[in-house]
Amino acid sequence: MTKTAAVTGATGFLGTHLCERLLADGWTVRGLSRPTSDRGDLEAPVEWYVGDLFDDATLRSLVDGTDAVFHLAGIGLWSGDAATVERVNADGTSRLIDACRHGETSAGKLVFTSTAGTRRPSTEGDIADETDYAPPVGAYQSSKAEAEVLVDNYASTVGEAVTVHPTSIFGPGDETFTAQLLAMATDPTMFVYLPGGLSIVGVTDVVDGIVAAYERGENGGHYILGGENLTLEQAISRIAHCTGGHRAPLEVPSAAIHAAGPVAETVGAVAGVRMFPFDRDMARLATKRLYYTSRKARDELGYDYEPLEEHVPNAMAWYRSL
Repeated sequence: MTKTAAVTGATGFLGTHLCERLLADGWTVRGLSRPTSDRGDLEAPVEWYVGDLFDDATLRSLVDGTDAVFHLAGIGLWSGDAATVERVNADGTSRLIDACRHGETSAGKLVFTSTAGTRRPSTEGDIADETDYAPPVGAYQSSKAEAEVLVDNYASTVGEAVTVHPTSIFGPGDETFTAQLLAMATDPTMFVYLPGGLSIVGVTDVVDGIVAAYERGENGGHYILGGENLTLEQAISRIAHCTGGHRAPLEVPSAAIHAAGPVAETVGAVAGVRMFPFDRDMARLATKRLYYTSRKARDELGYDYEPLEEHVPNAMAWYRSL
C-alpha cells in the first residue's frame, strides 16, 4: 500500500532531496509551498499545497490522513530578523502541531528536523551527543530549541514524533555552506579559509537518517545525524585533492573573527537595522571545533554516513553549473 508523506520546506535544499528520495521509494508526496517558490523538477510529481506555516486550513489539509509529516520548514538569520526567525521556526512549528492534533483524520508520525546547534560540546575538543544541551546562541538556535520542546510535548501527549539534528550538511543545491566550502577548496581567487571545525555530512546521508527516524525512531527520541569531524583546513584540503583544485592557503586568525562580532553589533545599533546576522557570541562559536557523534542514530536507526569524498563529485557538478 502506498504511503503518503507531508513535507514542509519541500522546495528548500534538504526538502528537495527528501522529496526526491520519497518519490523514488514510491511514496505519495504532498509538499507545502509558497506561491512564489521555485519547485523545479518537483513541480509535477509532488502534490502541492500552496500556503505557509500560518495558513491553518492549508496545513490541516496537508497533514490530514498522512503516514508521515516531515517538518523541515524554517529560516535563518540571513533570511529574516530575530523576530521573524522566532515566528517561523517556533510559532510555525506550533501551528503545524495544532494541524496534526486537530485534523479530520489523524496525521502520521511527525519527524522534525532541528539542528545540531542545540547540542554542543561542553569543553573544546570534546564530542557532543544528544544529552549535551547547550545555551542557544542567536535567534536561530533559540527558536529551534523552543520548537524541540513543542515537539517533545506533542510526543508525550497525543501524537507520535521524533526529532533529528543534522550537523553541517554538504551537497548539491546548498548555496551557503557547500558553495563556500567548494570555493575555498577550488577557487584560485580565494586566499583565506576559516578556522574551527565541524561535523560535515552529505545530504543523502541526512535524508537516509530522516527516513530511518520515521521508520525506527523512538517516540520522543532525538538523533544527531552527523558525519566526519573535520577542521575546515582538513575539509578543503580533501576537496581540493579530489577535484585538483587550488585551496585557499591562509587561515583567518580567530582573533579577527572575534573582533568582527562587536563591529557587526555596532553597525546594527547605529543603523537601527541588523545588517549582518552576527554578534560577539556567534563570532566566538564560529572559531570552535564543534564535533558530534551519531552513535545513537547508528545503534537505534541503522544510520551511517559516507566520507566527504563520496559527496564531492555531485556537489562539484552542481557548483560548476551555477
